[in-house]
Amino acid sequence: MNSRERVAKILKHEEADRVPIDFGSTMTTGITASMVYRIKKYYGLLEEGERIKVVEPYQVLGEIDAKLRDFLGLDVVGVFGLKNLFGFENKDWKEWELFDGTPVLVPGDFNTKPDENGDIPMWAGGDRSYGPSAIMPKGGFYFDSIIRQKPFDEANPDWRDNTEEFVVVADEEVAYLANEVNEAYENTDCAIAISIPAAGFGDIALVPGPFMKDPKGIRDIAEWYMSIALRPEFMKKVFEYQSEIAIENLMRIYKVVGEKVQMVFMSGADFGSQNGPMISAKTYAEIYLPYQKKLNDWVHENTGWKTFIHTCGSVEPLLEVIIEAGYDILNPVQCSAANMDASMLKSKYGERLVFWGGGVDTQKTLPFGKAEEVRKEVSERVEVFKKDGGFMFNTIHNLQSGVPAENFAAMMDAYKAHCDY
Repeated sequence: MNSRERVAKILKHEEADRVPIDFGSTMTTGITASMVYRIKKYYGLLEEGERIKVVEPYQVLGEIDAKLRDFLGLDVVGVFGLKNLFGFENKDWKEWELFDGTPVLVPGDFNTKPDENGDIPMWAGGDRSYGPSAIMPKGGFYFDSIIRQKPFDEANPDWRDNTEEFVVVADEEVAYLANEVNEAYENTDCAIAISIPAAGFGDIALVPGPFMKDPKGIRDIAEWYMSIALRPEFMKKVFEYQSEIAIENLMRIYKVVGEKVQMVFMSGADFGSQNGPMISAKTYAEIYLPYQKKLNDWVHENTGWKTFIHTCGSVEPLLEVIIEAGYDILNPVQCSAANMDASMLKSKYGERLVFWGGGVDTQKTLPFGKAEEVRKEVSERVEVFKKDGGFMFNTIHNLQSGVPAENFAAMMDAYKAHCDY
């Protein structure tokens, strides 16, 4: 099978020739730039003087180019919008070094000048006439959003203030996405994933508005989460408006890419902590389910796409509601969280959810374990998840900067030893 055929099989919960593998098709299945550099160097793929492009600057994810994709045998390519999470385009590349010394290329509007503390501030849209929207602490690996919430009427907040970021994709963006999908479809045999603007309700990476110059409304993370309980009608009004925009975006994007796309990234909102869900299934069903279902129903009624939800942590008590909302794919499958045992998840939900991730623990095993421990965990996970299809091999969330290259190689060796059906 080629990659596109292989992925199509597992999305239908059928066994293919082997378990497909993904790195880089979404913003939650990628590899940090430092790690991309280390992997290419380890395998002798790094050219002299080569720098890694930081294609997702918020999390500092590196470009997985065709050379690395082919070497690793990856089965999925991702198509992303014109602008990154800081609201500027990935163009006019310039040289920089990460705090750990990794040589990279960053977009022209990416700030590389440290402040007086040695931190790296970042400005939405590259516009320094406003305050910065995020900061990478000195010696850090990622950016943290800066909370810029202004005073608001706590008793009666204006829900419209939390909808200014939800807009219908412009013609220029639609044309760009169509071209990117066509390029991937014609020049690779990979399955294609695409992210849908405005489709993720309450994604906490987006709530503070790192891409917005002067955000209004409820933008403090704690205030937002409290609003689920304190202001449920406010949340519903925001989500109702957002869902209307998202449906329009689905229609516009499907019109130009059609069935060339297999998977759509719909939601990146985290609903789980390490030890349990952050909200009850009842609250999820009241606040989120109606709007998620509205979008998923449109996709399933009008396309052949499969829908993807990323939600970290211990979310097993929410999975029945997530399935009711219509999601086909669960990521990152955090087996390191409470009540997220791989065998239990597969036996209880394996006929209804595709597991995209869960291949190895990125909190402890991969960064801090020995190579033999990595091989053992990967081998066990692949054997559990691959039965009857419905499994895409990926780590639990993005592959982090501090992972030894030897552990990455052990992961790949174990995957290859157990991926065949």
